[in-house]
Amino acid sequence: MEPHGVDVAAPRLQRGPSPQHLLTTVLGEHLDSADAALPSATVVAVLREFGISAASARAALSRLVRRGLIGVRANGRTPLYHVAPQAVARHRETMHRFLAFGGVPRAWDGQWLTVSFSLPESLQPQRHALRKALGSLGFVRLYDSVWISPGDDPVPVRDRLTQLLGGVPGARWSVMRTRFEDEAGPGGPAAAYDLDALERAYRDFVERHEPLLRDVRARRVGPARALVARATLMDGWRRFAAVDPELPPHLLPSGWPREQARATFLEAHTALGPLAHERLVDVMSPTWPDAPRWVTHYVAADDPRDPPRRASR
Repeated sequence: MEPHGVDVAAPRLQRGPSPQHLLTTVLGEHLDSADAALPSATVVAVLREFGISAASARAALSRLVRRGLIGVRANGRTPLYHVAPQAVARHRETMHRFLAFGGVPRAWDGQWLTVSFSLPESLQPQRHALRKALGSLGFVRLYDSVWISPGDDPVPVRDRLTQLLGGVPGARWSVMRTRFEDEAGPGGPAAAYDLDALERAYRDFVERHEPLLRDVRARRVGPARALVARATLMDGWRRFAAVDPELPPHLLPSGWPREQARATFLEAHTALGPLAHERLVDVMSPTWPDAPRWVTHYVAADDPRDPPRRASR
């Protein structure tokens, strides 16, 4: 639950960029103030750059309003839309997380956060809700009722278990820190993860963006292409931050491609920033003359532990 009692639920991950994801990405990267209020026609113009119809753009805007990410202000007969204040703070945090992802090794003490639970067979709805909640908290199923995470904070999962199972007759659960006797062996924690699929996804990401990177280096990318490419690039990269458990290096296959994928992402994302910024101002200004005042863009800090830099408006 976010401040002011608003449940700000970000769109769920999908296989490809959706209008909601693209709009969230563009607004999160380029509008850093809840005071920037724009008409729906501006949103339509922005998403048109991605080949999205006016009807789909307005539907995405309406859904983000319902999710609490976008607020509405009255302006005569024309409503104006703005990034909700709590969503601005969230965008800043998530932008830092996405741009820093893969740049700072996870501190590792050899202990796994482990959840073990027991539910009567009749409580299938509660079992399904529990598994869904554990997955959303970064846990994976090692065995049917034993879930693990390399994370180190037990509070969120403990609170969620209490919320879901507290007072449920016959429900029992434990949150523990555990070590594996043969951590790198076939029965170790890595077996709970589909590392082959994740490795393929990283290599596909690098291969898919190699032509873009070559064009960036040769200065063959114009503003229109830069806007679409940068948002699509971020939309693809952000998925890794959601699905990669950042296992310790000794549990990963040799030649793990995350570092190469991160380097590809950062080089292209940084170089495309000013061009995308320029294009977004051009696209927004006809329906929103204040665009030059508010549009900005983020650039990763040299030290990933530091917050990203924001271009001057």
